[in-house]
Amino acid sequence: MAVAALSSFTSPLSSSTVKFRYSFYSNSSFFLKPLHCHCKISPSNPQPHHRHNHREQEVVGKKKKPRECKEEKSGKGSVVGPQTAAYKSFGISKKDKESLIFDSKDQQVEPNNIQDSAFLNAVVKVYCTHTAPDYSLPWQKQRQYASTGSAFMIGGRKLITNAHCVEHDTQVKVKRRGDDRKYVAKVLARGVDCDIALLSVESDEFWRDVEPLRLGRLPHLQDSVTVVGYPLGGDTISVTKGVVSRIEVTSYAHGSSDLLGIQIDAAINPGNSGGPAFNDQGECIGVAFQVYRSEEAENIGYVIPSTVVSHFLTDYEKNGRYTGFPCLGVLIQKLENPALRACLKVQSNEGVLVRRVEPTSDANNVLKEGDVIVSFDDVRVGCEGTVPFRSNERIAFHFLISQKFAGDTAELGIIRAGEFMKTKIILNPRVHLVPFHIDGGQPSYLIIAGLVFTPLSEPLIEEECEDNWGLKLLAKARYSLARFKGEQLVILSQVLANEVNIGYEDMGNQQVLKFNGTRIKNIHHLAHLVDSCKDKYLCFEFEDSYVAVLDREAVAAASSSILTDYGIPLERSSDLSKPYVDTPEGDQPSGKEYSDSPVSNYEIGFDGLLWA
Repeated sequence: MAVAALSSFTSPLSSSTVKFRYSFYSNSSFFLKPLHCHCKISPSNPQPHHRHNHREQEVVGKKKKPRECKEEKSGKGSVVGPQTAAYKSFGISKKDKESLIFDSKDQQVEPNNIQDSAFLNAVVKVYCTHTAPDYSLPWQKQRQYASTGSAFMIGGRKLITNAHCVEHDTQVKVKRRGDDRKYVAKVLARGVDCDIALLSVESDEFWRDVEPLRLGRLPHLQDSVTVVGYPLGGDTISVTKGVVSRIEVTSYAHGSSDLLGIQIDAAINPGNSGGPAFNDQGECIGVAFQVYRSEEAENIGYVIPSTVVSHFLTDYEKNGRYTGFPCLGVLIQKLENPALRACLKVQSNEGVLVRRVEPTSDANNVLKEGDVIVSFDDVRVGCEGTVPFRSNERIAFHFLISQKFAGDTAELGIIRAGEFMKTKIILNPRVHLVPFHIDGGQPSYLIIAGLVFTPLSEPLIEEECEDNWGLKLLAKARYSLARFKGEQLVILSQVLANEVNIGYEDMGNQQVLKFNGTRIKNIHHLAHLVDSCKDKYLCFEFEDSYVAVLDREAVAAASSSILTDYGIPLERSSDLSKPYVDTPEGDQPSGKEYSDSPVSNYEIGFDGLLWA
C-alpha cells in the first residue's frame, strides 16, 4: 500500500543539509511530500487511479531534493513499489478515506476549553477539483481528480490556504463549520515557493456572523500550539494540540524553496493542509502544510509562520499579484577552516565564500568568485553561514534574504583580495533554466511535421521518469544555470509518425540546439525561426551531433493531416502565436554547457556549499 499517499513534509534541516533523489522508496528510507494527496477519480469508477505525480523527497544522509515521480498502480488503484517515511503536505483524497488506518498516537481531539471558541468558525473546509497538464502530450490535460483541505478567513473577505491544495484547480468550493452549503471560491493569488494561496468568496451569506482571524507573532520554543482543520477520519472540524519544537529555515516540499518554518509535535494529517495553527491567545501563528514521516521519528509537523504569510499578503497588496521571494543568486561555501580563512585574508571567524554567481542575478554585476561575504545589511554573517536570530539563537543566512521583497536592495559587506568594501545588490526571484513549476499551468509546445517540441521542465522529467532521459541532458538540467532571462532547454519530446518524417520516428527526449545554423534561445524563438524560414529545407541540430532535415513544402502540406490523424487541435500553444520579442543574451559564454556544481541545494552532496 502506498504509505506515501498519506503524508508529506519538509525537512527540519536547512536546505544545505538535505538531498533529494527522484525514485521510489524502500522501507529503510524516508521522504518528503506536500500534505496533499492528488488522486485521480474516474466517473465510472470511484476508486482513484494513482497515475498522478506526487512530489516526493527522499532524504539521503542529510541532503534532500524535491521531485515528483509517476507512481505505478495495481489493479485496484493502489500504489506499488516500496515507499516509507515522508515529508508530505496534506489534503484528503477519496483513496485516503477508503484506506484509513488509525494510529492512537495521532488521534484528533477537541478540548472542551476551545470547542465553542468563535475563531473555530473562521476555519473552513476546501473542496477542490484539479486538472493537471499532460506534460508528455502538452496540448491536452490529464483526467481530473478531487481532494479536500482546509482554509481560514482573514480580513478583506479573503481566505488563506496552501497552494498545493488548489494546484491546477478547475473548481474550488468552501464550506463553513456547521453549514451544509458549499460556496464557490476564486483563487486570487498562488505562491508556489511559500505554498500559500489566497482565495475569495463573493457570496455575502458566506461572510455573515463570522470574525476573521488575526495573525499573531512568531512563537517561541515550547509555546503551546493548536492546529485546526478538516483531516481524514471524519467530516467535522478537528483540533490537535502540541508545542513548538523548533524554528529554523526549512525546505518547503511543494515549492522547492527554503524559508522560515515552525516545527511542532501536534498531529497533522491529510486534510489539515491550509488550516491555521493558534497560540493560547487565539491568534493565528501560521498555516499547517507539511509533516515528517520516518520509522525513527513521530509527530513532526510543520507550520508556515505568520511572518511568511504576512510577506505573501504584503507582496500581493503591493503589486496586485504575487511576485515571489527574492534570492541573492550566489553559491556560497562555509569558512569553518582557519587555513581557508587565512588564505582568503579573512582575519575574523566569520564570512562565507562566493563560489559561483548566477548570470541572471544582479549579483553577477557586483560580486566575483572568491569574494567573502561578511555582512548583510550590517548583520554579521558567521563562518557557518548563519546570522543572529532573536536571543541566543542563530539561523541560516537565507533568512535575511527572505525578509526582502523582489526589487529591494541589500547592502553587502565583502572582503576581496584582503580588502573590505561595501556594495549594494538588487534582489529578485531566481530564474530557473529548468523550472519546477510551469507558469500559467499549461506547457508550451510546437509541432512541426509531427516533431513535438516543448521546453524541458521538472514536471516533464518526472512524468517521463529519469530512465527515459539521456545522462547528458539530465546533467544539463542539474548543473546548468540560465545564461539570460528567457532561456529554455527546448526538447523534442516525441515524433508523431508520418510519411514526411520517415527515419525520425524513434527520436524522443532530445535537446534541439540549432535551427538552420542558428542557436535556439527558447521555444518561442524556435517558432519564430521556423515561421520566418524561406529556405528549401528545415534543418534541426540535436545534441550528440544528430541532424534531422525536412522539406519545407512537404512539411506545410502534411501539417494539417498530422493534426487530424492524432486528434490535436492546434500545431502550437496559444502563447507561441503572439509576436516574438528577441531576448538579449548578454555577455555570458555559450561554450560551456554545464558547470562543476549543481544548481540546487537539493543536489549538493554535503553541508559546506549552499545556494543563497
